[in-house]
Amino acid sequence: MFALCREQVHSSKYNPFVHNKGTSATKPTTTTDVSFVGAQVKAEHGCIVAPTLKTAEFEQGRLPLAMQVVDLEREKDKQGEVLECDSSEEFSVVQGCDASVLLDSPSNEAEKDARPNANSLRGFKEIEEIKAAIEAECPGDVSCADILALAARDAVVEVGGNSWSVALGRKDGRVSLKSEADVKIPSPFDTFDQLVQNFGAVGLNHHEMVVLSGGHTIGRASCGAVQKRLYNFGGVEGATDPSIDPKFANELKKQCPQNQQGSELSTDSSKNTFDNLYFKAVLAKKGLFESDANLLTNPVGLELVTRYSKPGSSFYNDFAAAMLKMSNIQWSTDGEIRRVCSVVNA
Repeated sequence: MFALCREQVHSSKYNPFVHNKGTSATKPTTTTDVSFVGAQVKAEHGCIVAPTLKTAEFEQGRLPLAMQVVDLEREKDKQGEVLECDSSEEFSVVQGCDASVLLDSPSNEAEKDARPNANSLRGFKEIEEIKAAIEAECPGDVSCADILALAARDAVVEVGGNSWSVALGRKDGRVSLKSEADVKIPSPFDTFDQLVQNFGAVGLNHHEMVVLSGGHTIGRASCGAVQKRLYNFGGVEGATDPSIDPKFANELKKQCPQNQQGSELSTDSSKNTFDNLYFKAVLAKKGLFESDANLLTNPVGLELVTRYSKPGSSFYNDFAAAMLKMSNIQWSTDGEIRRVCSVVNA
């Protein structure tokens, strides 16, 4: 469902100490005790020493993490990719938010190979680069799952969204199964009720499902996600989904000729900016996916999409709150801290 897109604009330094857009947080010094909510964890050279408590949330604006050593040039067109990885990861049914979506499989049977993820998820290379830089300074201290959660938050902030606190201490899982992801991850073809069921299975309600759909504001997708809607709707050869604006459908058909791979698609017109244009597009019958259009088939969905489409809505704050809740789904401190995010430790 969260198929997000890229737009090359410019490069920027990756610095997780920038917690709120435009505001730089205090950088911890060597061998400093850093206050947490409910815990004290000793920080050395910016590394977290044995981060094991789910309840250890950082104070506002303070992020004593080894990611300060990372000096990666990241193009703005990677922001959606990192958010996409994180959003998909929260629906992992193996051990929750455990970075299982990053694991490779020689037989293409891992979560990243699942139907909703294949040819859609991106950003793996960027996560590996961040991990390698952290491991060089603080080996074995910071999990891939924590990196993914932090990078998703900072990606949203980088393109104009609100920030949220990220509790640390996740462990990386050792299992990643395509078969489970195929069943559990929301699909771009889902009905409203199916979306509610999928999100509800991980503790997210109707409201949170709709607001998280707004993540498509920095989205992208392949033509495979819309071919059925354009050329074989309801199983009828040549039929186009009547819920889609006809002019928009014709534009999509030009980009995605029938039975051809076609172009990479943007999920809203401001693909490199976090804003509420996605909801305006859905109301105008220009949502890319069937699942977008299906938000309007339920009174609750229609009311929320309408509300978020208006200037000054609570979308920014509600999205950050929903991402915070999602980042704590099925938390587990079992597992390991991988040395390389794509493979389990030997």
